[in-house]
Amino acid sequence: MVKLTIATGAQLVTVAIGLLGLIIILRAVIFFPTPPDPVDCRQQSNHTSIDNTDGRLVNRFIRALRFRTITRAPQVYDSQEIKLFIEFLNKSFPAVHTSPSIGLTIINEHSLLYHIRGSDPSLKPYLLLAHMDVVPAEEDKWHSPPYDGTVRPDGYIYGRGTVDLKDVLMGILESLEFLAETRHQFRRSFYVAIGHDEEGRGLDGARQTASYLRNSGVTEFEYILDEGPFILERVIMGTSRSVAMIGVTEKGFVNVRLTANGKVGHSSVPPPETSIVALSRAVAKFTAYTHPNQFGRGPERQLIESIAPYATFAYKLLYANLWLFGPLVSRLMETDNTMNSFIRTSTAVTMFKSGVKDNILPGDASATVNHRIYPLSSVREVLEFDRQLIADDDRIQVEILGVPIEPHPISPRNRFGYQVIRESIREVFPQVVVIPGVMLAATDTRWFLNFTRNIYRFSPAIIPREDMDRFHGHDERISVDNYVKLVNFYHHIIIGSDDSSHRGFSSLAKDEL
Repeated sequence: MVKLTIATGAQLVTVAIGLLGLIIILRAVIFFPTPPDPVDCRQQSNHTSIDNTDGRLVNRFIRALRFRTITRAPQVYDSQEIKLFIEFLNKSFPAVHTSPSIGLTIINEHSLLYHIRGSDPSLKPYLLLAHMDVVPAEEDKWHSPPYDGTVRPDGYIYGRGTVDLKDVLMGILESLEFLAETRHQFRRSFYVAIGHDEEGRGLDGARQTASYLRNSGVTEFEYILDEGPFILERVIMGTSRSVAMIGVTEKGFVNVRLTANGKVGHSSVPPPETSIVALSRAVAKFTAYTHPNQFGRGPERQLIESIAPYATFAYKLLYANLWLFGPLVSRLMETDNTMNSFIRTSTAVTMFKSGVKDNILPGDASATVNHRIYPLSSVREVLEFDRQLIADDDRIQVEILGVPIEPHPISPRNRFGYQVIRESIREVFPQVVVIPGVMLAATDTRWFLNFTRNIYRFSPAIIPREDMDRFHGHDERISVDNYVKLVNFYHHIIIGSDDSSHRGFSSLAKDEL
């Protein structure tokens, strides 16, 4: 009798495990099937694409890259170079600047605001954002001069600004030029705002543009599209497909300075610890994994579940059953630098200063810590966590540098703007998987948060894993083919936004509504 009971218990466990396995597999197969790819827009008879057969697209882009519109710090930029660049745009896009439907206002002498007037005033306008400035380049470390705009035999265009962000600026204007030349009748009004100091927080550009719009009576946009995550190749674990991530939120940021005070004097009579050693002990606690893993609280869950239909079978089982495998997926994401940034407030020690001579004991030692704040956290929580982290060392002072920025609200995906962006990506890049995600860096959207809930961030530049370090790094590049598709992406955005009942809306997944 006892043996029968034990055997029955073992059988029940076996059955339970079998049922659990069946549920896991069925969820992966039934709820996360691989959908068919959309049709490439070039195969659609009703679509006119913009091509580069005469080389004009690439030639204009190369010339744009040659202007040194560099922002070196907040409110530190070359006004004369910016004005030369604006003159270049005026001459390069004559149809845009002579169209009766398009008006241009220069904001604060440097930034540009185009107003494209549509025929249907009942449709709310939308806003496209871009910026003309670039970060500095260490010219001696580039294989091609960063401000020459070189097309190399590998089919890539090299230059500072190829993916941040003269590609987007020129792509928008090229699509506008094409539509103005073909006398397209715009139905929905929209604005194109091109800042001149985004790399310096947009204090003189985007901030002033937002103020101008409010003072002009513009209070609400249907949606806003700014730069954001790229089309990533071989970056998202579990799939070999390229992934286009639409940023539905943006991390906040805060810079913190840690300071240790030490006794000065001759190095021949040193104290047990100098200020540098004391500070080093504190700084060692600030690793990339300092703040807690928040997987499952924010949009990273939708990111993972949106990848599930395109993942290998093993990963699909994990991604489709986060109710069971969430902790395992969370740990897997921690093993990759990019994925880790989606699930926590990231921490980077970026500057360390102390000492004046090899035989003088250092007085103050300071380090700067840069935090990118998880969407559902806050500046207050981050600072409190930091103070608790070093609470056992009263020699370390903590202070905030500059003006911190809170994480942006999470924008909904069941909105017109998201679907226009989603379908435009799918039509121009049909093999690409489109998912919601998080913008890890800062953008000019901070100045436009009061205009709409529907703020999205996406840049249609294709970035393989090996090219991740080129962003703000050396040998920044974009392929010729990618740039032409980028132009067509913005062409689709403008055409699609004229449709008040966008066809992609009906294809939303249930969890997107």
